[in-house]
Parts: sequence; structure tokens; C-alpha cells
Amino acid sequence: SVCTIDVTLDAEANRKTAPLGRDRKGERAYIYTDGEDVAGSAVVSIRPGKKLDHQGVKVELVGQVEMLSDKSGSYDFFSITKDLEPPGSMYESKQYKWKFGAVDKQNETYSGINVRLRYFVRLTVLRGYASNISREIDLVVQNIFPQPELNNTLKMEVGIEDCLHIEFEYDKSKYHLKDVVVGKVYFLLVKIKIKHMELNIIRRESTGGASGSNQ
Repeated sequence: SVCTIDVTLDAEANRKTAPLGRDRKGERAYIYTDGEDVAGSAVVSIRPGKKLDHQGVKVELVGQVEMLSDKSGSYDFFSITKDLEPPGSMYESKQYKWKFGAVDKQNETYSGINVRLRYFVRLTVLRGYASNISREIDLVVQNIFPQPELNNTLKMEVGIEDCLHIEFEYDKSKYHLKDVVVGKVYFLLVKIKIKHMELNIIRRESTGGASGSNQ
């Protein structure tokens, strides 16, 4: 009730945006790449006639892996902190400019069924006598990589011993997200009746460690 806070990103008018995920419909965030600066503004608004006693004001850039089914399994793999205000008292609203220069962002943003990898900026007012006040704003990291120099064909054999022998061949082993999958199927041995055959492309997500996994 004493104050409100807000944090925004300084982005060019032509900077592209991307959706944040299926569970955050309609929400979009600015796209950044590895090595780019991340800068913005923060505002701490004090209500007229009020005083805010605090233990400091800070802004953080965080990279986080979040397990959607088990929040305790989430962890921050990346974090940078900048102090905006030392401990003390505030009697009026303040605006701050902040910048994280040439940030290493090798992992791309990902939103799946069981896990989410996200980057966000968090503004926090630390208070010793009450709960902290914080505000977060997401950003999306997408990195463009060159085509692989080596992209060999992929072969796989399946079947039933002495009854059926099928060989699959794909034109390459690495594909980009909007690629076309081209391949061949060879029936090398057929001693059983085949009613029909189907080919499926399956997207599978696996999470977890030695104790277990979700798919």
C-alpha cells in the first residue's frame, strides 16, 4: 500500500516479439540474442505523504529452468544483479535506468509440456519488516545458427527375424523447424501379410534425472 513498482525494457520500435507459451496465451515478449545488451527502466512510486523504509532496491537478469509439475525442481542457471538503491528510506518516487551489457545467453527460451526455460528481469524492493515487493518482465532468447557443414543421411533397420525386414532412409539427420522430411522405405524381406503401413513424426520431450523422468 505504500508503493508500487514497475520495470520495462528499452526496445527499438522494430524489435520483434514472440509468444511466451501455451499457458500464457496472448502474452508476448521482445526477442534478444546471445551477446546482446539488455537495458531498461525501473520505477518505484511512493504514495503522497508516505515513507518507504527498505533494505535496498535491486534489478536482476535471471535465466531459469522451471519444472511445471514440480516447482521445487526449478533452478536458476544464470543470474546477474545490479543494486539501484542502498538501504534507507524513500519519501518520493524514483526512476532508474539499468543495463546488463553483452549478456551471455546461449540457451534459448523454451516452453514445453513439463519444463520451461525462461529469461526475465526482476525488480525487487527489499524490506526487513515485511515481504519484499517484486515485479518481473520476460524476454525471449532466440539464436540463429548456421547450417551444419556435415548433415549425413540417416538409416534405420526394423523388423521381425526371418519374417519382415524394413529399412528406412532419411535424406539428412538434422532439420530446421520449417524443414521438409524426405526419405525412402525399403521392404527387403516380407513373409507376412501387411494390411497397411503408417509413418509418424513424433515430438517427444523428456525431463528429469536418474530418479525418474517425464515424457
